[in-house]
Amino acid sequence: MLDLLSAIAHDLDLPPPADGAVRFAVPGALPSAFDVTTLAATSIAAAGLAIAALVEQQAGECHRVLVDRRLATFWFASSLRPQGWQLPPPWDPIAGDYQTHDGWIRLHTNAPHHRAVAEQVLGPAVDRDAMARRVLSWGAGELEQAIVENGGCAAQMRSWQQWSDHPQGLAVNAEPLIRRQGFDAEGSRNWSGNPERPLAGVRVLDLTRILAGPVATRLLAGFGAEVLRIDPPGWEEPAVVPEVTLGKRCARLDLHDAGDRKIFERLLAKADILVHGYRADALERLGYGHAQRRVLNPALVDIGLNAYGWTGPWRLRRGFDSLVQMSSGIAHAGMRWQQASRPVPLPVQALDHATGYLMAAAAIRGLGERLATGRGGLARLSLARTAKWLMEQGTVSADLPLAEETRADLGFWREHTPWGPAQRLKPPLQVAGAVLHWERAGCELGAFEACW
Repeated sequence: MLDLLSAIAHDLDLPPPADGAVRFAVPGALPSAFDVTTLAATSIAAAGLAIAALVEQQAGECHRVLVDRRLATFWFASSLRPQGWQLPPPWDPIAGDYQTHDGWIRLHTNAPHHRAVAEQVLGPAVDRDAMARRVLSWGAGELEQAIVENGGCAAQMRSWQQWSDHPQGLAVNAEPLIRRQGFDAEGSRNWSGNPERPLAGVRVLDLTRILAGPVATRLLAGFGAEVLRIDPPGWEEPAVVPEVTLGKRCARLDLHDAGDRKIFERLLAKADILVHGYRADALERLGYGHAQRRVLNPALVDIGLNAYGWTGPWRLRRGFDSLVQMSSGIAHAGMRWQQASRPVPLPVQALDHATGYLMAAAAIRGLGERLATGRGGLARLSLARTAKWLMEQGTVSADLPLAEETRADLGFWREHTPWGPAQRLKPPLQVAGAVLHWERAGCELGAFEACW
């Protein structure tokens, strides 16, 4: 794991962790073709390493990093434990994997407009059985193209070799795991934090949705950042909002409305960090492309996420963790590993979570560089490039299973959410002296005013 962490440190322009600076506790792993538990622990450790480097840079204090592998893996599934209420189902009834006449395809229909596209192409389906009958008459590649061209979300199952030979696989696999670039403009070098709350006073404008980006900004909030999430009117993601809004304020703005655009521009101008997870051209089409963002805030730390990478023919394609697993060969490798007759994905949405923690690490590192030099910068990450990072480690043999969750894994803080009381698992990351703690419970989207 330390070798993997050293490679990430190199991408972040940090020295490799010194002996004993980072420790991984608790053996065991999730059953999977790939080492998801190591992916979880290493990506979370990267964020811890960035926090430790920031505190050392600003306060001269060396902090050690400890990651609980078991808790890290649990957090990759869910950190929230509702008491007396339940989260909505995570998947739309017809979302999932379907057999075509020449392979497999995954339909992602969680958003109503994405389901509408699938039914526009395939015809209305009252349940999975009805949809399965319709899909079976199609070829996987033909159906993927038809749904994507109509604005929907689907992914044909490919092997790793097929993905590596595909134009998009060739493009994204040539990208770095974390692409970073510095700006020339000067910004504030005043550290508003302290060793206990390293990100206190740091303003983070959160333009992200399911799931990697919200994981990133949740971690930033946990170390003290003021995170303001902005969503458009009407957007909801009920199955994950209680999980990922921890520590944040959430507001709504319509960026097609002149008044709301002025509010957004004021927010952006005063932000320290922007985290965005829309498709690569979405902000450009709204008039807030990279050049425009730099005019509004020349020293911004700008962190961007894309599903399928930042180059290649699919750079503007809609995508989610489960779709990237199908495209990149992960689900195919899982099927072969389990000797199954259908795609076998990772046991958790590991690409989302791992990429989220890497985004948080890049944001913290970008902040540290601005404090040191006055210059802002950008970082670009993608789910597909994280998939390559995971698959490069190869398939794994059986490991000790993770111990079951117990009440001792729950934190002491009772979280009073709009949906009912809940508890969170204890944080999987400890950076000695820096407190990972969230001061606000999860909230509903649009619950706050759009202001700092």
